[in-house]
Amino acid sequence: MDRRGFIKRSFFAMGSLAAIKLLENPLMAHDMDTVSADKTQTEMKRIMIIDGGPRRNMNTAQMLQKFAEGAKSVGNDVEVKTVRLYDMDYKGCMSCMACKLKGKASNVCRFRDALSPVLDEIAQADGLVLGSPIYFGEVTGQMRAFLERLSFPWLSYNDYSMTAPKRMPVVLIETMNGMPERNNSNGFGTMEGCITRVLGEPQHIVAYNTCQVKDYSRYELGGFSEEAKHQWRDAHWEEDLQKAYDAGRQMASQSTF
Repeated sequence: MDRRGFIKRSFFAMGSLAAIKLLENPLMAHDMDTVSADKTQTEMKRIMIIDGGPRRNMNTAQMLQKFAEGAKSVGNDVEVKTVRLYDMDYKGCMSCMACKLKGKASNVCRFRDALSPVLDEIAQADGLVLGSPIYFGEVTGQMRAFLERLSFPWLSYNDYSMTAPKRMPVVLIETMNGMPERNNSNGFGTMEGCITRVLGEPQHIVAYNTCQVKDYSRYELGGFSEEAKHQWRDAHWEEDLQKAYDAGRQMASQSTF
């Protein structure tokens, strides 16, 4: 055997021995398991649910919970995270223009506050769900402020193109007092146009004629018939929840995001 062949065989033998020792070392084996787990975690589908409603257990929250249940029912390779905007201290767009700095432009908001980590997570997510009750024909102020922070960094003031970190399926969930044939809802308004242009056509789920409170006798709500409200709810609410559940399963089941 020539010198080059001897060196090659020696290095191969040393590498094999090192690999065996590595596997025999419980600490190193643990580290390898951690790396494997991290890899699996990285490959998981991540769905972010943004709850723009103020009440934890009412209509919007229940619809989003059903969506989450549907997504989780697909399997353990789906990670679902729900964020309640009313639990956070943040602002809408501050017009700081940090996302437009030359050489440092970003398609994720650079203003740092409690919303920042949420925006960072959405940038890496595989699916996005936005839910809000409709107040005065619009989504809540918290949802609007969130959408400003989400969308403004996508917009280029050089050529007015719009670019997000990645495309992903989007579901928009609205709950409202209006009826299908009579309501003043503008939904997510102009922000929906941004979402559609950048992320793709969203799926809409709307729950109409929802009950504003559980006990109407405690409030000045004489313009509404409690009986009619509950009749509508009995006829439609479970169907609305099922639509949310099915949408969650559908998003989590997509083979490609």
